[in-house]
Amino acid sequence: MTAVGAGIPLAQLTTLRVGGPARAMSEVADADELVATVLAADRAGDQVMLLGGGSNVVVADDGVDALVIRIRTTGRTVRQAGDDAEVTVAAGEPWDDVVEWTVGEGWSGLETLSGIPGSCGATPFQNVGAYGREISQVVTTVRVLDRLTGTIADLDAAGCGFAYRDSVFRRHRDRYVILAATFRLRRDRLGDDVRYAELATALAIAVGQRAPAPDVRQAVLELRRGKAMVLDPADHDTWSVGSFFTNPVLAPAAAARLPAAAPRYRQPDGSTKTSAAWLIEQAGFPRGYGTGRARLSTRHSLAITNRGGATAAEVLALARELRDGVRRTFAVDLQPEPILVGCSL
Repeated sequence: MTAVGAGIPLAQLTTLRVGGPARAMSEVADADELVATVLAADRAGDQVMLLGGGSNVVVADDGVDALVIRIRTTGRTVRQAGDDAEVTVAAGEPWDDVVEWTVGEGWSGLETLSGIPGSCGATPFQNVGAYGREISQVVTTVRVLDRLTGTIADLDAAGCGFAYRDSVFRRHRDRYVILAATFRLRRDRLGDDVRYAELATALAIAVGQRAPAPDVRQAVLELRRGKAMVLDPADHDTWSVGSFFTNPVLAPAAAARLPAAAPRYRQPDGSTKTSAAWLIEQAGFPRGYGTGRARLSTRHSLAITNRGGATAAEVLALARELRDGVRRTFAVDLQPEPILVGCSL
């Protein structure tokens, strides 16, 4: 463990670039060190905040009265059986580096998840997804520290309790520390079937067809850049947590009240998912909405951005305005996607 110091502003460690100081901060470089640091803090009764890439968190302007542990663990192993492989990656590895590596090595399965910021450990935590693919579809096991028992366990996909942008790790984030994740990939020149119309169009194929995994990765990166969803320090449209709200999943009665033009995506359980971006825009909040330092992205209405010098309070004020406007217009409650630390909507 490396003690970094006290009073370090978390704004400089998050993609939204807001957040006050940490009472204390340490960095850990391997899994054993991470386990020892967390358990020592627990024994001492010290509050702990785990921080990876800082891409899905909003920290209060007052900061956090806790030991912030930056997870910088590294390591990748491959266990191959024929054309299948299980790839195990340490929690602190930058996620897009992992995707780039697997595609470059000829493994398919992660290519549609290109360009997502943050660390590997955040992917099962959030059950990240994009362009018709979720991490739950490729995870085989997640290695965790169970802080309740002080033991290390390997949870299979069922044990991870995956749901839309959710998992047992997110629901019980004070209990589990993700140490590594294992993904099942294939040795295949072609990526998975493309299920997302926008991506299929970019690849000049039909929905359901396949394309070379490197081509899929490149197309996804270009689509994400067009929406300012690939980090660029010079572009304030990328100073965000990505999508600030999840797409609402509605019961049949609530879905029936939506306007005819609203996007509808039937779910296996009979519910209907609709587009939070569509609801926001139709409620009167166009891209670029806002006059202060926190505004909607000019390229994506789901991203609340920091135009320079914004505070967490300003970001949350805009988020409340969007949430309340959608509620008034459509009787739908938007739920925040990032973790809110020391603050709330």
